Amino acid sequence: MSAGGPIVVVGAGLGGLAAAMRLAGAGREVTVVEAADVPGGCCGTATLGSHRFDTGPSVLTMPGVLADTFAAAGQDLERWLPLRRLDPYYRLTFHDGSRLDVVAGADAMAEQVRALCGPAEARRYLRFRRLLGELFEAEWSAFIDRDMTRLRALARPYALARLAALGGFRRLDGLVRRHLTDERLIRAHTFQALYVGLSPRRALGVYAVIAHMDTVGGVYFPREGGMHAVPRAMAAAAEKAGAIFRYGVRAGRIETDGAGVVAVRLDTGERLAARHAVVACDLVRAHGRRGGDGLLPEEAADWRLRRPRFSPSCLVAHFALDHRPEGQAHHTLHFGREWEATFAALEAGRPQPDPSLLVTCPDGHGPGEGGPAVLSVLEPTPNTRCGADWTTLTPRLVDRMLERLAALGYGDLSGVPRMVFDPPAWRRRGHSAGTPFALDARFTQTAWFRPSGAARRVPGLHFAGMYTAPGVGVPPVLISGRLAAERILESTP
Repeated sequence: MSAGGPIVVVGAGLGGLAAAMRLAGAGREVTVVEAADVPGGCCGTATLGSHRFDTGPSVLTMPGVLADTFAAAGQDLERWLPLRRLDPYYRLTFHDGSRLDVVAGADAMAEQVRALCGPAEARRYLRFRRLLGELFEAEWSAFIDRDMTRLRALARPYALARLAALGGFRRLDGLVRRHLTDERLIRAHTFQALYVGLSPRRALGVYAVIAHMDTVGGVYFPREGGMHAVPRAMAAAAEKAGAIFRYGVRAGRIETDGAGVVAVRLDTGERLAARHAVVACDLVRAHGRRGGDGLLPEEAADWRLRRPRFSPSCLVAHFALDHRPEGQAHHTLHFGREWEATFAALEAGRPQPDPSLLVTCPDGHGPGEGGPAVLSVLEPTPNTRCGADWTTLTPRLVDRMLERLAALGYGDLSGVPRMVFDPPAWRRRGHSAGTPFALDARFTQTAWFRPSGAARRVPGLHFAGMYTAPGVGVPPVLISGRLAAERILESTP
Protein backbone atom coordinates (compact mmCIF):
# COMPACT_ATOMS: atom_id res chain seq x y z
CA MET A 1 0.00 0.00 0.00
CA SER A 2 1.31 3.46 -0.91
CA ALA A 3 1.99 6.16 1.63
CA GLY A 4 -1.17 7.91 2.74
CA GLY A 5 -3.49 4.99 1.99
CA PRO A 6 -5.71 4.22 -1.00
CA ILE A 7 -7.63 6.93 -2.83
CA VAL A 8 -10.84 6.48 -4.80
CA VAL A 9 -11.85 9.03 -7.43
CA VAL A 10 -15.56 8.96 -8.30
CA GLY A 11 -16.09 10.09 -11.89
CA ALA A 12 -13.74 10.07 -14.88
CA GLY A 13 -14.64 13.51 -16.13
CA LEU A 14 -11.92 16.10 -16.61
CA GLY A 15 -11.87 17.08 -12.92
CA GLY A 16 -11.61 13.51 -11.68
CA LEU A 17 -9.01 12.65 -14.30
CA ALA A 18 -6.90 15.69 -13.38
CA ALA A 19 -6.94 14.63 -9.72
CA ALA A 20 -6.12 11.01 -10.59
CA MET A 21 -3.22 11.98 -12.84
CA ARG A 22 -1.62 14.12 -10.16
CA LEU A 23 -2.16 11.62 -7.35
CA ALA A 24 -0.89 8.67 -9.39
CA GLY A 25 2.04 10.78 -10.56
CA ALA A 26 2.90 11.38 -6.90
CA GLY A 27 3.01 7.62 -6.31
CA ARG A 28 -0.34 7.26 -4.55
CA GLU A 29 -2.63 4.25 -4.90
CA VAL A 30 -5.54 5.51 -7.01
CA THR A 31 -8.69 3.80 -8.28
CA VAL A 32 -11.08 5.70 -10.56
CA VAL A 33 -14.70 4.56 -10.60
CA GLU A 34 -16.77 5.56 -13.64
CA ALA A 35 -20.37 4.56 -14.37
CA ALA A 36 -19.92 4.93 -18.13
CA ASP A 37 -17.88 2.59 -20.29
CA VAL A 38 -15.43 5.33 -21.32
CA PRO A 39 -13.80 8.32 -19.64
CA GLY A 40 -14.99 11.83 -20.30
CA GLY A 41 -18.00 12.69 -18.19
CA CYS A 42 -19.37 15.92 -19.66
CA CYS A 43 -16.65 15.77 -22.31
CA GLY A 44 -18.45 12.87 -23.91
CA THR A 45 -19.02 11.30 -27.30
CA ALA A 46 -21.88 9.82 -29.31
CA THR A 47 -22.22 8.14 -32.70
CA LEU A 48 -24.80 8.23 -35.46
CA GLY A 49 -23.95 5.68 -38.13
CA SER A 50 -20.41 6.41 -39.29
CA HIS A 51 -20.43 9.86 -37.70
CA ARG A 52 -19.04 10.59 -34.25
CA PHE A 53 -19.91 13.71 -32.30
CA ASP A 54 -18.38 15.47 -29.32
CA THR A 55 -21.24 15.96 -26.87
CA GLY A 56 -19.43 18.22 -24.45
CA PRO A 57 -17.29 21.36 -24.60
CA SER A 58 -16.02 22.45 -27.98
CA VAL A 59 -13.84 25.32 -26.76
CA LEU A 60 -10.41 24.51 -25.33
CA THR A 61 -8.43 27.44 -23.96
CA MET A 62 -5.28 27.82 -21.85
CA PRO A 63 -3.54 24.61 -22.96
CA GLY A 64 -0.81 25.32 -20.41
CA VAL A 65 -3.18 24.13 -17.68
CA LEU A 66 -3.59 20.84 -19.52
CA ALA A 67 0.15 20.56 -20.12
CA ASP A 68 0.81 21.09 -16.41
CA THR A 69 -1.64 18.28 -15.60
CA PHE A 70 0.21 15.85 -17.87
CA ALA A 71 3.56 16.96 -16.46
CA ALA A 72 2.35 16.15 -12.94
CA ALA A 73 1.81 12.58 -14.13
CA GLY A 74 5.31 12.52 -15.59
CA GLN A 75 4.03 12.80 -19.15
CA ASP A 76 4.37 15.21 -22.06
CA LEU A 77 1.16 16.72 -23.44
CA GLU A 78 2.47 16.95 -27.00
CA ARG A 79 3.22 13.23 -27.03
CA TRP A 80 -0.19 12.18 -25.75
CA LEU A 81 -2.43 14.91 -27.16
CA PRO A 82 -1.02 17.16 -29.90
CA LEU A 83 -3.03 20.37 -30.14
CA ARG A 84 -3.32 23.05 -32.78
CA ARG A 85 -4.46 26.64 -32.44
CA LEU A 86 -7.58 27.46 -34.43
CA ASP A 87 -7.45 30.20 -37.04
CA PRO A 88 -9.72 32.05 -36.60
CA TYR A 89 -10.54 31.34 -32.97
CA TYR A 90 -14.13 32.31 -33.76
CA ARG A 91 -16.00 33.80 -36.66
CA LEU A 92 -18.64 36.22 -35.43
CA THR A 93 -21.49 37.15 -37.76
CA PHE A 94 -24.04 39.86 -37.07
CA HIS A 95 -27.64 40.43 -38.14
CA ASP A 96 -26.60 43.25 -40.50
CA GLY A 97 -24.51 40.83 -42.55
CA SER A 98 -21.13 41.97 -41.24
CA ARG A 99 -18.64 39.64 -39.63
CA LEU A 100 -15.56 39.67 -37.43
CA ASP A 101 -12.88 36.98 -37.36
CA VAL A 102 -11.19 36.68 -33.97
CA VAL A 103 -7.55 36.01 -34.80
CA ALA A 104 -4.16 35.76 -33.08
CA GLY A 105 -2.06 38.84 -32.32
CA ALA A 106 -2.98 42.32 -31.10
CA ASP A 107 -2.10 44.06 -34.36
CA ALA A 108 -3.90 41.53 -36.55
CA MET A 109 -6.98 41.69 -34.34
CA ALA A 110 -6.93 45.48 -34.28
CA GLU A 111 -6.89 45.44 -38.09
CA GLN A 112 -9.99 43.23 -38.07
CA VAL A 113 -11.70 45.71 -35.75
CA ARG A 114 -10.57 48.69 -37.84
CA ALA A 115 -12.05 47.15 -40.99
CA LEU A 116 -15.36 46.49 -39.24
CA CYS A 117 -15.72 49.43 -36.87
CA GLY A 118 -13.25 52.11 -37.94
CA PRO A 119 -9.85 53.34 -36.69
CA ALA A 120 -11.15 55.06 -33.54
CA GLU A 121 -12.76 51.84 -32.30
CA ALA A 122 -9.59 49.91 -33.17
CA ARG A 123 -7.62 52.21 -30.85
CA ARG A 124 -10.24 51.73 -28.13
CA TYR A 125 -10.04 48.00 -28.69
CA LEU A 126 -6.28 47.92 -28.10
CA ARG A 127 -6.71 49.81 -24.83
CA PHE A 128 -9.48 47.42 -23.81
CA ARG A 129 -7.35 44.43 -24.74
CA ARG A 130 -4.65 45.67 -22.37
CA LEU A 131 -7.30 46.00 -19.64
CA LEU A 132 -8.33 42.37 -20.21
CA GLY A 133 -4.73 41.32 -19.69
CA GLU A 134 -4.49 43.31 -16.47
CA LEU A 135 -7.73 41.80 -15.16
CA PHE A 136 -6.50 38.33 -15.98
CA GLU A 137 -3.19 38.88 -14.18
CA ALA A 138 -4.99 40.29 -11.14
CA GLU A 139 -7.44 37.38 -10.92
CA TRP A 140 -5.47 34.32 -11.92
CA SER A 141 -3.15 33.68 -9.00
CA ALA A 142 -5.33 35.37 -6.37
CA PHE A 143 -8.67 33.72 -7.12
CA ILE A 144 -8.94 31.41 -10.16
CA ASP A 145 -5.86 29.30 -9.45
CA ARG A 146 -6.28 29.35 -5.67
CA ASP A 147 -7.95 26.96 -3.23
CA MET A 148 -11.15 28.57 -1.97
CA THR A 149 -12.14 25.94 0.60
CA ARG A 150 -11.41 28.35 3.46
CA LEU A 151 -12.87 31.81 3.92
CA ARG A 152 -9.45 33.31 4.57
CA ALA A 153 -8.62 32.58 0.92
CA LEU A 154 -10.65 35.70 0.11
CA ALA A 155 -8.65 37.86 2.49
CA ARG A 156 -6.33 39.37 -0.10
CA PRO A 157 -6.79 43.13 0.24
CA TYR A 158 -4.32 44.15 -2.45
CA ALA A 159 -5.78 41.77 -5.02
CA LEU A 160 -9.34 42.87 -4.22
CA ALA A 161 -8.36 46.53 -4.43
CA ARG A 162 -6.62 45.93 -7.75
CA LEU A 163 -9.68 44.19 -9.19
CA ALA A 164 -11.93 46.98 -7.98
CA ALA A 165 -9.69 49.62 -9.56
CA LEU A 166 -9.80 47.76 -12.88
CA GLY A 167 -13.60 47.56 -12.79
CA GLY A 168 -13.86 43.90 -11.88
CA PHE A 169 -16.78 44.48 -9.52
CA ARG A 170 -18.79 46.49 -12.01
CA ARG A 171 -21.31 44.70 -14.17
CA LEU A 172 -19.70 43.14 -17.23
CA ASP A 173 -21.88 45.00 -19.71
CA GLY A 174 -21.13 48.36 -18.11
CA LEU A 175 -17.41 47.63 -17.90
CA VAL A 176 -17.15 46.78 -21.59
CA ARG A 177 -19.28 49.75 -22.65
CA ARG A 178 -16.94 52.10 -20.81
CA HIS A 179 -14.21 51.12 -23.27
CA LEU A 180 -15.96 50.08 -26.51
CA THR A 181 -18.71 51.83 -28.43
CA ASP A 182 -19.58 49.61 -31.41
CA GLU A 183 -22.47 47.33 -30.43
CA ARG A 184 -21.04 44.44 -32.42
CA LEU A 185 -17.72 44.60 -30.61
CA ILE A 186 -19.50 44.89 -27.27
CA ARG A 187 -21.42 41.71 -28.00
CA ALA A 188 -18.21 39.99 -29.04
CA HIS A 189 -16.78 40.62 -25.56
CA THR A 190 -19.87 40.02 -23.42
CA PHE A 191 -21.58 36.94 -24.87
CA GLN A 192 -19.15 34.86 -22.79
CA ALA A 193 -21.31 35.67 -19.73
CA LEU A 194 -23.53 32.81 -20.88
CA TYR A 195 -20.63 30.46 -20.10
CA VAL A 196 -21.23 31.20 -16.41
CA GLY A 197 -25.01 31.21 -16.71
CA LEU A 198 -25.70 34.94 -16.48
CA SER A 199 -26.58 37.84 -18.72
CA PRO A 200 -23.89 40.51 -19.29
CA ARG A 201 -25.93 42.91 -17.18
CA ARG A 202 -25.85 40.54 -14.20
CA ALA A 203 -22.36 39.05 -14.51
CA LEU A 204 -19.53 40.80 -12.72
CA GLY A 205 -16.75 42.44 -14.69
CA VAL A 206 -14.30 39.84 -13.37
CA TYR A 207 -15.78 37.47 -15.94
CA ALA A 208 -14.23 39.56 -18.68
CA VAL A 209 -11.30 37.19 -18.13
CA ILE A 210 -13.27 34.60 -20.16
CA ALA A 211 -13.12 36.96 -23.12
CA HIS A 212 -9.38 37.25 -22.49
CA MET A 213 -8.99 33.46 -22.52
CA ASP A 214 -11.01 33.15 -25.74
CA THR A 215 -10.01 36.18 -27.78
CA VAL A 216 -6.46 36.83 -26.56
CA GLY A 217 -5.16 33.52 -25.26
CA GLY A 218 -6.56 31.56 -28.17
CA VAL A 219 -8.76 28.52 -28.81
CA TYR A 220 -7.21 25.11 -29.41
CA PHE A 221 -8.33 21.71 -30.63
CA PRO A 222 -6.82 18.19 -30.66
CA ARG A 223 -5.15 17.34 -33.96
CA GLU A 224 -6.92 14.00 -33.98
CA GLY A 225 -10.04 12.60 -32.36
CA GLY A 226 -11.97 15.72 -31.45
CA MET A 227 -12.50 16.98 -27.90
CA HIS A 228 -13.17 13.49 -26.60
CA ALA A 229 -9.50 12.79 -27.28
CA VAL A 230 -8.74 14.95 -24.22
CA PRO A 231 -10.22 12.63 -21.56
CA ARG A 232 -9.05 9.56 -23.44
CA ALA A 233 -5.47 10.81 -23.36
CA MET A 234 -5.76 11.87 -19.71
CA ALA A 235 -7.07 8.45 -18.69
CA ALA A 236 -4.28 6.68 -20.60
CA ALA A 237 -1.63 8.88 -18.98
CA ALA A 238 -3.15 8.28 -15.53
CA GLU A 239 -3.05 4.51 -16.13
CA LYS A 240 0.57 4.73 -17.20
CA ALA A 241 1.29 6.55 -13.93
CA GLY A 242 -0.34 3.67 -12.01
CA ALA A 243 -4.03 4.58 -11.61
CA ILE A 244 -6.58 1.77 -11.92
CA PHE A 245 -9.84 2.43 -13.79
CA ARG A 246 -13.11 0.65 -13.09
CA TYR A 247 -15.57 1.42 -15.91
CA GLY A 248 -19.23 0.42 -16.00
CA VAL A 249 -19.66 0.46 -12.21
CA ARG A 250 -21.29 3.15 -10.11
CA ALA A 251 -20.25 4.41 -6.71
CA GLY A 252 -23.21 3.93 -4.39
CA ARG A 253 -22.05 5.29 -1.06
CA ILE A 254 -19.08 6.97 0.60
CA GLU A 255 -18.57 5.16 3.91
CA THR A 256 -17.17 6.87 6.99
CA ASP A 257 -16.33 5.77 10.53
CA GLY A 258 -16.71 9.08 12.36
CA ALA A 259 -13.05 9.93 11.83
CA GLY A 260 -13.25 10.28 8.07
CA VAL A 261 -13.57 8.33 4.84
CA VAL A 262 -12.95 4.58 5.07
CA ALA A 263 -14.40 3.12 1.87
CA VAL A 264 -16.46 3.59 -1.26
CA ARG A 265 -19.27 1.09 -1.73
CA LEU A 266 -20.06 0.23 -5.36
CA ASP A 267 -23.47 -0.62 -6.78
CA THR A 268 -22.20 -4.18 -7.25
CA GLY A 269 -21.84 -4.50 -3.49
CA GLU A 270 -18.06 -4.39 -3.68
CA ARG A 271 -16.32 -2.26 -1.08
CA LEU A 272 -13.19 -0.30 -2.03
CA ALA A 273 -11.12 0.68 1.00
CA ALA A 274 -10.18 4.36 0.87
CA ARG A 275 -8.54 6.89 3.11
CA HIS A 276 -9.51 9.67 0.71
CA ALA A 277 -12.26 10.04 -1.87
CA VAL A 278 -12.51 12.65 -4.60
CA VAL A 279 -16.09 13.05 -5.78
CA ALA A 280 -16.04 14.57 -9.27
CA CYS A 281 -19.64 14.39 -10.43
CA ASP A 282 -22.93 16.27 -10.16
CA LEU A 283 -22.89 17.32 -6.50
CA VAL A 284 -26.61 17.96 -6.23
CA ARG A 285 -27.30 14.37 -7.25
CA ALA A 286 -24.46 13.11 -5.09
CA HIS A 287 -26.02 14.63 -1.98
CA GLY A 288 -29.42 13.17 -2.84
CA ARG A 289 -32.57 14.05 -0.98
CA ARG A 290 -32.70 14.62 2.74
CA GLY A 291 -32.65 11.32 4.54
CA GLY A 292 -29.31 10.03 3.34
CA ASP A 293 -30.17 8.34 0.04
CA GLY A 294 -27.33 9.90 -1.92
CA LEU A 295 -23.71 9.00 -2.57
CA LEU A 296 -22.52 11.29 0.20
CA PRO A 297 -23.02 10.88 3.96
CA GLU A 298 -25.38 13.36 5.61
CA GLU A 299 -22.55 15.00 7.55
CA ALA A 300 -21.06 16.09 4.20
CA ALA A 301 -23.99 18.47 3.62
CA ASP A 302 -22.93 21.91 2.36
CA TRP A 303 -25.10 24.93 3.19
CA ARG A 304 -24.16 26.41 -0.18
CA LEU A 305 -26.32 23.78 -1.90
CA ARG A 306 -29.48 24.38 0.09
CA ARG A 307 -30.93 26.53 -2.67
CA PRO A 308 -28.80 25.95 -5.77
CA ARG A 309 -29.24 28.38 -8.64
CA PHE A 310 -28.69 26.58 -11.91
CA SER A 311 -27.42 27.92 -15.20
CA PRO A 312 -29.60 27.93 -18.28
CA SER A 313 -29.35 24.86 -20.47
CA CYS A 314 -29.05 24.41 -24.21
CA LEU A 315 -30.50 22.67 -27.21
CA VAL A 316 -27.79 21.04 -29.34
CA ALA A 317 -28.43 19.50 -32.75
CA HIS A 318 -25.68 17.38 -34.31
CA PHE A 319 -26.00 16.94 -38.08
CA ALA A 320 -24.35 14.11 -40.01
CA LEU A 321 -23.09 15.71 -43.23
CA ASP A 322 -21.70 14.12 -46.37
CA HIS A 323 -19.05 16.83 -46.65
CA ARG A 324 -17.83 19.90 -44.81
CA PRO A 325 -19.25 23.26 -46.02
CA GLU A 326 -16.60 25.10 -47.99
CA GLY A 327 -14.99 28.03 -46.18
CA GLN A 328 -16.67 27.17 -42.88
CA ALA A 329 -14.82 28.25 -39.72
CA HIS A 330 -14.38 25.77 -36.90
CA HIS A 331 -16.48 27.96 -34.57
CA THR A 332 -19.03 30.42 -35.94
CA LEU A 333 -21.24 32.47 -33.66
CA HIS A 334 -24.29 33.87 -35.41
CA PHE A 335 -25.68 36.73 -33.35
CA GLY A 336 -29.41 37.37 -33.53
CA ARG A 337 -30.93 40.81 -33.96
CA GLU A 338 -32.27 40.79 -30.40
CA TRP A 339 -29.94 41.07 -27.42
CA GLU A 340 -31.45 42.29 -24.16
CA ALA A 341 -34.70 40.44 -24.84
CA THR A 342 -32.89 37.15 -25.30
CA PHE A 343 -31.27 37.31 -21.88
CA ALA A 344 -34.49 38.52 -20.25
CA ALA A 345 -36.31 35.51 -21.68
CA LEU A 346 -33.73 33.08 -20.31
CA GLU A 347 -33.88 34.68 -16.88
CA ALA A 348 -37.67 34.31 -16.96
CA GLY A 349 -37.42 30.65 -17.95
CA ARG A 350 -38.64 31.15 -21.52
CA PRO A 351 -37.04 30.26 -24.87
CA GLN A 352 -35.09 33.12 -26.39
CA PRO A 353 -37.07 35.03 -29.05
CA ASP A 354 -34.06 35.50 -31.34
CA PRO A 355 -31.19 33.35 -30.07
CA SER A 356 -27.58 33.51 -31.05
CA LEU A 357 -26.38 30.19 -32.47
CA LEU A 358 -22.95 28.65 -31.97
CA VAL A 359 -22.09 26.45 -34.95
CA THR A 360 -19.15 24.08 -34.59
CA CYS A 361 -17.81 22.39 -37.70
CA PRO A 362 -14.44 20.69 -37.16
CA ASP A 363 -12.28 20.35 -40.23
CA GLY A 364 -10.27 17.25 -41.15
CA HIS A 365 -8.71 17.20 -37.69
CA GLY A 366 -12.07 16.85 -35.96
CA PRO A 367 -14.20 13.90 -34.83
CA GLY A 368 -14.88 12.80 -38.40
CA GLU A 369 -11.27 12.80 -39.57
CA GLY A 370 -10.92 10.69 -42.69
CA GLY A 371 -14.69 10.33 -42.97
CA PRO A 372 -17.92 12.30 -43.16
CA ALA A 373 -18.30 15.76 -41.65
CA VAL A 374 -20.28 16.88 -38.64
CA LEU A 375 -22.06 20.13 -37.86
CA SER A 376 -23.12 20.91 -34.29
CA VAL A 377 -25.44 23.80 -33.47
CA LEU A 378 -26.05 25.10 -29.94
CA GLU A 379 -28.89 27.36 -28.83
CA PRO A 380 -29.18 28.52 -25.19
CA THR A 381 -32.46 27.49 -23.54
CA PRO A 382 -34.01 27.46 -20.07
CA ASN A 383 -33.27 24.44 -17.93
CA THR A 384 -35.92 21.90 -16.91
CA ARG A 385 -36.97 23.94 -13.87
CA CYS A 386 -38.85 26.30 -16.19
CA GLY A 387 -41.78 23.87 -16.26
CA ALA A 388 -42.01 23.74 -20.08
CA ASP A 389 -43.53 20.82 -21.96
CA TRP A 390 -40.42 19.80 -23.85
CA THR A 391 -42.25 17.15 -25.85
CA THR A 392 -43.82 19.98 -27.83
CA LEU A 393 -41.26 22.74 -27.26
CA THR A 394 -38.21 20.83 -28.53
CA PRO A 395 -39.69 20.09 -31.99
CA ARG A 396 -40.70 23.76 -32.34
CA LEU A 397 -37.21 24.94 -31.41
CA VAL A 398 -35.59 22.46 -33.80
CA ASP A 399 -37.86 23.60 -36.67
CA ARG A 400 -36.99 27.23 -35.93
CA MET A 401 -33.29 26.34 -35.82
CA LEU A 402 -33.55 24.63 -39.23
CA GLU A 403 -35.21 27.72 -40.72
CA ARG A 404 -32.55 29.96 -39.24
CA LEU A 405 -29.71 27.77 -40.53
CA ALA A 406 -31.21 27.75 -44.02
CA ALA A 407 -31.43 31.55 -43.95
CA LEU A 408 -27.79 31.72 -42.84
CA GLY A 409 -26.69 29.74 -45.88
CA TYR A 410 -26.36 26.21 -44.51
CA GLY A 411 -29.00 24.87 -46.87
CA ASP A 412 -31.94 22.61 -46.11
CA LEU A 413 -30.85 20.37 -43.23
CA SER A 414 -34.33 19.05 -42.45
CA GLY A 415 -33.64 15.72 -44.14
CA VAL A 416 -30.10 15.33 -42.80
CA PRO A 417 -29.66 12.65 -40.09
CA ARG A 418 -29.35 14.36 -36.74
CA MET A 419 -29.05 13.76 -33.03
CA VAL A 420 -30.67 16.28 -30.67
CA PHE A 421 -29.90 16.93 -27.01
CA ASP A 422 -32.49 19.05 -25.18
CA PRO A 423 -32.72 19.81 -21.44
CA PRO A 424 -34.59 16.56 -20.62
CA ALA A 425 -31.86 14.66 -22.48
CA TRP A 426 -29.20 16.39 -20.38
CA ARG A 427 -31.16 15.43 -17.26
CA ARG A 428 -31.28 11.80 -18.38
CA ARG A 429 -27.50 11.95 -18.79
CA GLY A 430 -27.14 12.84 -15.11
CA HIS A 431 -27.24 16.65 -15.08
CA SER A 432 -29.35 18.28 -12.37
CA ALA A 433 -32.02 20.67 -13.70
CA GLY A 434 -31.26 19.42 -17.20
CA THR A 435 -28.27 21.73 -17.66
CA PRO A 436 -24.70 20.67 -18.52
CA PHE A 437 -23.45 24.01 -17.12
CA ALA A 438 -24.06 23.31 -13.40
CA LEU A 439 -24.57 26.30 -11.09
CA ASP A 440 -24.55 29.82 -12.41
CA ALA A 441 -21.80 32.18 -11.26
CA ARG A 442 -23.73 34.87 -9.42
CA PHE A 443 -21.72 36.42 -6.58
CA THR A 444 -23.28 34.09 -3.99
CA GLN A 445 -22.08 31.07 -6.01
CA THR A 446 -18.56 32.29 -6.75
CA ALA A 447 -15.17 31.56 -5.11
CA TRP A 448 -15.66 30.68 -1.41
CA PHE A 449 -19.44 30.88 -1.85
CA ARG A 450 -19.41 28.07 -4.41
CA PRO A 451 -19.75 24.54 -2.96
CA SER A 452 -16.62 23.73 -1.01
CA GLY A 453 -13.84 21.60 -2.43
CA ALA A 454 -13.64 19.64 0.85
CA ALA A 455 -16.21 18.39 3.36
CA ARG A 456 -15.44 20.20 6.61
CA ARG A 457 -16.97 17.49 8.83
CA VAL A 458 -15.72 14.48 6.85
CA PRO A 459 -11.91 14.30 6.74
CA GLY A 460 -10.66 12.76 3.52
CA LEU A 461 -13.69 13.73 1.42
CA HIS A 462 -12.88 16.10 -1.45
CA PHE A 463 -14.71 17.43 -4.49
CA ALA A 464 -13.71 18.37 -8.01
CA GLY A 465 -15.53 19.42 -11.16
CA MET A 466 -17.66 22.29 -12.33
CA TYR A 467 -19.79 22.46 -9.18
CA THR A 468 -16.79 23.55 -7.12
CA ALA A 469 -14.49 26.56 -7.48
CA PRO A 470 -13.15 27.86 -9.81
CA GLY A 471 -16.27 26.83 -11.80
CA VAL A 472 -17.38 25.85 -15.29
CA GLY A 473 -15.08 25.42 -18.29
CA VAL A 474 -12.18 23.15 -19.18
CA PRO A 475 -9.36 25.09 -17.44
CA PRO A 476 -11.36 25.71 -14.20
CA VAL A 477 -12.40 22.05 -13.98
CA LEU A 478 -8.80 20.90 -14.47
CA ILE A 479 -7.75 23.30 -11.73
CA SER A 480 -10.40 21.90 -9.38
CA GLY A 481 -8.85 18.45 -9.81
CA ARG A 482 -5.41 19.85 -9.08
CA LEU A 483 -6.63 21.55 -5.91
CA ALA A 484 -8.24 18.34 -4.65
CA ALA A 485 -5.04 16.39 -5.29
CA GLU A 486 -2.92 19.04 -3.55
CA ARG A 487 -5.10 18.95 -0.44
CA ILE A 488 -4.69 15.18 -0.24
CA LEU A 489 -0.94 15.29 -0.79
CA GLU A 490 -0.50 18.02 1.79
CA SER A 491 -2.53 16.13 4.41
CA THR A 492 -0.67 12.84 3.90
CA PRO A 493 2.89 13.66 2.81
